[in-house]
Amino acid sequence: MSREHEREQPDIIDDDLYEEIDEEELIELVEEEKQKALEREKREEEEEKKGPPAFPKWAFYLIAFMMALNVMAFLPKTFSIPAIDFLMKSAELSTKQEIDTYQESVVVIESGNSKGTGFSISSDGYIVTNHHVVDNEQPITVAFPEQGLFKGEIVANFEEVDLALLKVENEENVSLPHLSLAEKTHFEKREHVYFIGNPLRFNGIANEGEVIGYTRLSDWDQDVLMLDAPIYHGNSGSPVINEEGEVIAVVFATIRKEQYGKVGLAVPVTYYHEKVRGLSGDYPH
Repeated sequence: MSREHEREQPDIIDDDLYEEIDEEELIELVEEEKQKALEREKREEEEEKKGPPAFPKWAFYLIAFMMALNVMAFLPKTFSIPAIDFLMKSAELSTKQEIDTYQESVVVIESGNSKGTGFSISSDGYIVTNHHVVDNEQPITVAFPEQGLFKGEIVANFEEVDLALLKVENEENVSLPHLSLAEKTHFEKREHVYFIGNPLRFNGIANEGEVIGYTRLSDWDQDVLMLDAPIYHGNSGSPVINEEGEVIAVVFATIRKEQYGKVGLAVPVTYYHEKVRGLSGDYPH
């Protein structure tokens, strides 16, 4: 995320949340511990079906808390408590079947030195992401959590709303997981939403927040959504998903507002539909 807005500073990334590249082994350790916690929770659910629970839910949260303490012991200068918080929150949310399903459709997009998030919107490989994630004329790689790596190609750019539509080379015609788009961006004030992305070198991190409402940026002609949500570098292109399981917006930046502090910014899915309808060709919407 690197948009510049007059009088307002986007993409404020706290220094104590930044991890150097030589810490990757320790990051993998955190991912491994998160997976262990998820496996324990799944075993608990299986035990509940058989009889009295042998592994109560409170124990899962205790494990997550102890995991955070252990990680903090290893990484006192690398992660702050907020960074550990979003790992714990992701581990908690990933135990929900619907969140686990959504994560299968969220991809890692790499183009040159740029890394961001995207999400599949069709079984044949159409991907939505931000324009600025792929705006470098470099080869694009799209990684699905289960289906692996694909080469991606830009089929439509909507720079004015910071969106891009990609198509992966799906030579084996694999049926790819995908998310449903809302017909238009509709929400109640402070409505609860989920978002999934690849922040701070992690992949497939689920989190939650609330929709504050619309705001107008100095260099945009249309309003964008403000989110009260923990959004970090790498969340660009993350789908914002409502309680009905539909994508209502796409994360593209953060900004500081006097009334709210640091908030996330997201492109309403309505704008995507408007742009696609103006194209010649049959594109998913």
